[in-house]
Formats: sequence, C-alpha cells, structure tokens
Amino acid sequence: MTETYRREDLSVDQQHALFTAAHRLAEEFSGTFGTETIDRFLHTSYDQFAGRASVPHFLPLLAERFARQRLQALARVEGKDATGTPIVLFLCVHNAGRSQMALGFFTHLAEDRAIGWSGGSEPGDQINPAAVEAMRERGIDITGEFPKPWTTEIAQAADVIVTMGCGDACPVFPGKRYLDWTLDDPAGQDLAAVRPIRDEIEQRVRGLLSDLDVPLRA
Repeated sequence: MTETYRREDLSVDQQHALFTAAHRLAEEFSGTFGTETIDRFLHTSYDQFAGRASVPHFLPLLAERFARQRLQALARVEGKDATGTPIVLFLCVHNAGRSQMALGFFTHLAEDRAIGWSGGSEPGDQINPAAVEAMRERGIDITGEFPKPWTTEIAQAADVIVTMGCGDACPVFPGKRYLDWTLDDPAGQDLAAVRPIRDEIEQRVRGLLSDLDVPLRA
C-alpha cells in the first residue's frame, strides 16, 4: 500500500516544487476547477509515487503530470471539456512494457488528433529497458513516461479502454468500449524477444486509430 505523506514530512525543496506545480495547474485550469480541487489532486497524485525509492528527485514533477492528466479526465467526465477529442486508455499489469509501447505508438501516430493515456493495475518502478530500446529503434522516445496507476476519473473519461493482461484487476465501467489485446509479456525478455511484441502492438494501434477515424501521422 502506498504511504500517505503529510506536508510537514516533505523537504523545503519538495514543498516549493509542489507549490509551484499547484500554481501552474491553477492557471491552466482557471475557470474549470478551484484551488481546493487542484491541491487535492496534486497531493494525492504525489502520494501515488511517494513510496518509490527510484524516483525521489522527480516526485513533484511526476505528481504534477499525473494530476494534470487526472484533472483533464475529470473535466471530460463532468462535461467541462467539449472538444470531443477521442481518448484511449491502455492498461497492463505494471504499465512498464506493453501499455507504454502502445501509448508511444498512439501518441506518435495520432499527434494531437487523439489523446492517449496508460496505466497499470500494479505499477512497476520503471519502464522496461528492452521496451525503451525497441521503441527507440522506431524513432519513438518513451523515456519521458513512467509507470502509474489508473484512477476512476481516468477510466471514466476514456472512450476506449484497451487491456493487455491485467485481467480482473482492470476497471470495468458500463457503456465503455473495451478491447482486450492478447500479447506476450515483455517483462524479463531481451530486445530480440520484445521486437515482435512491439510490431504487433504497432499494427493493433494503427487499426484502432483507423476505427476511430483518426488520420495517421504522415
């Protein structure tokens, strides 16, 4: 279970970074959400990563990015985002391999014509290095991403939820379009074994974007 950190337990630098992040989010979501909601989402997002020793220096940045995604999702759920841009959520167990590669292809091919998110039922500590290298071979850098959980508002905001091996731990919401992609797990595999998984994911992502009538990147 993720430990919840009190503000007084944070270092001065962490408190300052979170204060700055809250200010940026408040400006970004001005007129959509109040400071109380933004502050709550930021600090609960921080708690999601606080127990992971591998990312202590990046915690405020990760918290800000995750809070931004959650607030965007909440805006869609509450009808405060009328853009109609398709949202696809890719889910696997650790959010370290399959779902990250799928997100990488989706974001690269769709650009700003669709929104892609990813998450895991049991998020890992880092993205699978073999998955990173396999995507780099295709000219796609996924090192800026990080394993993270899914939340209720994120799942509810998605138009399509693609599951990859998380089974009963994946969220189920009535009315959602679900796709279950049966793919080998790249965890513990070398680059040669990950390449065919990557290639299959690319073809499935291309097919999904076609189904959504989202033009592919030239």
